[in-house]
Order: sequence, then structure tokens, then C-alpha cells
Amino acid sequence: MYERLSALAERLDDVRKDTLTEEATKTALVLPFIRELGYDVFNPNEVIPEFTADVGIKKGEKVDYAICKEGAPIILFECKPCGAKLDNYSSQLYRYFSTTKARIAILTDGVVYRFYSDLLEPNKLDERPFLTLNLDRLSKDISDRIEPFARDRFSIDSVLEDAALLYAKSQIREHFARELASPSDELVRYFADPIHAGQMRQNVIERYRPIVKSALNEHIGLAVESRLRSAIKTNMAEESEQTEAPKQQSEEEIATTEEELNGFYIVKAILREQVDPKRIIARDVQSYFGVLLDDNNRKPICRLHFNRKQKYLGLFDAQKAERKIPINSPDDLFVHADAIRESLSHVI
Repeated sequence: MYERLSALAERLDDVRKDTLTEEATKTALVLPFIRELGYDVFNPNEVIPEFTADVGIKKGEKVDYAICKEGAPIILFECKPCGAKLDNYSSQLYRYFSTTKARIAILTDGVVYRFYSDLLEPNKLDERPFLTLNLDRLSKDISDRIEPFARDRFSIDSVLEDAALLYAKSQIREHFARELASPSDELVRYFADPIHAGQMRQNVIERYRPIVKSALNEHIGLAVESRLRSAIKTNMAEESEQTEAPKQQSEEEIATTEEELNGFYIVKAILREQVDPKRIIARDVQSYFGVLLDDNNRKPICRLHFNRKQKYLGLFDAQKAERKIPINSPDDLFVHADAIRESLSHVI
């Protein structure tokens, strides 16, 4: 599934500018997505366009596509123009869902696919999706989550079981994020009570609150750094067969430094969940150390400007314009991990 969805993602730059209307989005992006799930888009008994979903006294309401199995709809697709703000249209999907037997509904602009169900209350669409696929930021983990929706694997029981698990995880993550940002009295009391001699009065809780917040965030930061460093060692082992990093020679010999190699491995470690590390290639030139996707100059991920006293990390926007961020050492790349992932999203 990851390979098939990656092929769709690679087409985005070519078709995005031509998909400003809903119909163009459906033709260029949504139908190919449905086809990659294994459904026959040319079989009107399997993929029904303009599926009737009458709402109360309002007749003639239609959802863009219904995927059917044994004559009954199993997945609904509501499509909007590429780039549309999907938050503005969830209520429309909510109305359609209650009138059909489908248990899965997808709201999409051809790039972002939001998967909904009725996990909280039967026949009532949940307000929040249990899964979101963004082709601009495709990862193997999310691709694996899409596999159960494929034609040859679809089972509503297993899909809903997985959906409930994903929904619960997302709720827990959000609750955890809120606690990290502003620890509740209960959480502060949980951590402070074993080390505080005396009653946990409110003034004591307030004194410990910033300490608990700092300790939790520091612990998570250290855990993330440890994991990334472990990934770096894995990458270095993968590269061990090579005597030096890939580089482009000029008339004057180019010397790849240890700092540049360390930076390269750190970038690969940061991006290994978004893309196969083998696709991330180094290109050393005299003025900078470049990191490319698929060894393609048109797909720059970042540049390491390490051949000077003040080091810089060069990142790219959607127009391939470079923005330089001052850093002190290769380890500082961990601080800018999200920005590096965003830079990759423009070329993946």
C-alpha cells in the first residue's frame, strides 16, 4: 500500500494546479485513490457516483461516491476541491451518514483523507475522524492503516475494531499533550506526593506544578534524543559498506567532513519514519553539503552549511526557496526535526 500511495503522492505537484474544482479533484485525485484500494471505479455496482442519501424531507441529496459490497454501501466519499478547508464540510457528511447503512465515511480534498465512523453513538457520525491520511506527509505507518480498507481485505468488524483503537489512542495523546502543557492538580499530586513531606495543599501543588511540567518534558526530550541516536547507529551500519558518503566531484577534490557525515545521518534518522532511508542521498559540493530525495537535484531536502565558523541548516519551502537557520553543531538538527520533515513534505 505504501508504494501505491507514494505513487499518488508523487503526482500531486503535477496535477495540484489543475484541481481547483471539485470535479477535477475527483477525476485526478480521488478516483485514482479509490482505484489503488482495489475497487473498480468503472463498475457502477461497486463504485456508485452521486449516491442518493436523502435527508429527512430534503430529497435528492447525493454523496459523491459510495463504495458498495453485495449491493449495500460500505464506504462513503464526500469530495471537495483540492486545498479546501475540510473543517467547513464535516456537518454535510454528518447528514449523509445517518441515512445510509455505511459505517465508514471519508471527507477529502484529494490530498487529505479524513476517515469517520460512529464509534461513540450508533448511526451518528463522530465529530472527529479516527484516522487522517495526508498524501503531502505520507508515512509507512499511516499507509499500513489504510490497508484494511482495500477491497480484498475489507472487513467491517476488523476496520471498526482498529478504528476504535485509533480513536482511543488519539484521545489519550491529546489528553497527554494537555497535561504536558499544563499539568492538572491530579497529575502534580501523583508525582509530588511521594517526595513531599506533609499535606498536599493547593499552594504546594502550585509550587510543584512547574517542576512536574519541566521534568516530564525533559524526560520526553531525552527519550526522543536517545531513540534518534539509536536510529543514527542503524543508519551508520547501513552505510558501512560505503567507504565515504555519496558526493559529486569537481576539478578540485571535495573533502567531506565528519560533521557533515554526522549531520547527514541525523537527517536520515529524523526522516526514517516518513521515507525509506535508502532514498535519502548526500551530494557534497564545495559550498555546501546537500541532502536530496532520490538523488534528484529537483528534490532538495536540506543543505548543511558547515564549512564556516557559523554553521547553518538550509531548508526549503514549496517554491524551493532556501531559508538558512543558524546552528552550533550537528546535534542542533534534532531541535529542527519538525522543520526538516516539513521541508521533505515539499518534495516527497
